[in-house]
Amino acid sequence: MPMLDRSLISGMPPFQDLDGEALDRILRDARSSRYAKNAAVFEQEEEAHSFYFLLSGHIRVVRTAPDGHQVIARYINEGELFGIAVAMGRKTFPASAIAAIDCVVLCWPNREWTELLSRFPSIGSSAYETIGNRLQDTQARVMEMSTAQVEQRIANALLKLVKQAGRKTVDGIEIDFPITRQDIAEMTGTTLHTVSRLLSAWEDEGIVRGGRQKVIVRNPHKLLLIAENHHRK
Repeated sequence: MPMLDRSLISGMPPFQDLDGEALDRILRDARSSRYAKNAAVFEQEEEAHSFYFLLSGHIRVVRTAPDGHQVIARYINEGELFGIAVAMGRKTFPASAIAAIDCVVLCWPNREWTELLSRFPSIGSSAYETIGNRLQDTQARVMEMSTAQVEQRIANALLKLVKQAGRKTVDGIEIDFPITRQDIAEMTGTTLHTVSRLLSAWEDEGIVRGGRQKVIVRNPHKLLLIAENHHRK
């Protein structure tokens, strides 16, 4: 199997400050894979043999409850480590990773984890910062689910997606990957009907514009007011 080119990861966190020799060592046992839109990189409770890095695309992290109900926990953007169950001492993945669009992913066997962390501390720093951020995000979501009104939750979800993957267009800020109203419902613990009703109302007010698997935020300030529950007061 040919060695992957170091240019794949040079300049990307957590590898941006490493020299060519270090990058070659990191890539020595890595493999690159392409995943078509909606393909699973790994499934919830699958045995975790590997850890991953997203080179390009967006990954949807989905948790499935025992009753079959699905929740989109977060989206992974390019340049992020994911599937790092090994860093949490887990033998299985706590959620599924699904390609939101066509993706290119690097994968290493778990046996590489300890050595890479010991030789390249920036990888460990990035991994544990990622874990900390995701724990904070989970805590914030739990609090939001218990205290925020549904329109606040939906507004917050859209603002977060804009911050993660917003692309400026002539019409506003477009979320730069396909997202459906059902996806938004699964992110916010509500129903497709409720999301559709609110987005339609916000379209009438010029706050957002929707399309097939597309959301454009036309008035981020008004959306922020809704998220903070300051609108219509």
